[in-house]
Amino acid sequence: MTTRIGVVTFPGSLDDADARRAVSLAGGEAVPLWHRDKSLRQADAVVLPGGFSYGDYLRCGAIARFSPVMSSVLEHAREGMPVLGICNGFQVLCESHLLPGALIRNDHLRFVCRDQRLRVENAATDWTADFRTGQEITVPLKNNDGGYVADERTLDELEETGRVVFRYLDGNPNGSRRDIAGVTNEAGNVVGLMPHPEHAVEELTGPTTDGLSLFTSVLKKLVTA
Repeated sequence: MTTRIGVVTFPGSLDDADARRAVSLAGGEAVPLWHRDKSLRQADAVVLPGGFSYGDYLRCGAIARFSPVMSSVLEHAREGMPVLGICNGFQVLCESHLLPGALIRNDHLRFVCRDQRLRVENAATDWTADFRTGQEITVPLKNNDGGYVADERTLDELEETGRVVFRYLDGNPNGSRRDIAGVTNEAGNVVGLMPHPEHAVEELTGPTTDGLSLFTSVLKKLVTA
């Protein structure tokens, strides 16, 4: 049976189709989910894609956090379902308190769009097992509110417990504290990152195919679970 990965579309999502294609290329079945859905349609994992959910009104991800579908995502994530938040999806996960911290306006107050080198700091999450710790990868980055922030105690805890998953290399593109590009929850099933792995899954359209490993990682995890 094919593993089903739900991809949520909020009003203003831009990268939901790209995420569905990444799931398919990895060998999974992409299940479209609408923000008003209350059911996850028997999905085995969920991706919250990039974009500008609800126009980024109030704060990025602040309204999407209260979408009907998020009640189901929260419930299943707390029970161990793998959930990945990319860019705006990362913001939604932080607003939902599935991940600590928050994403704020880039420190240079400009939109940034570039191919970004990252270092994989944690290859033990549900979404990173196909990487190796210390591996350097390149995926696209595009954001206006990508600065990851948290209080010093939280940042120390993330570092000490290995919950920093990705870190920026070659300069910090948005002012994220300690060059953090992605984090995970304590259980390792929920991961959020600001760069876009779904845009690095095919040689024709991406700078690399490094991003595909996030999607193959979770599929292997679910098959062996």
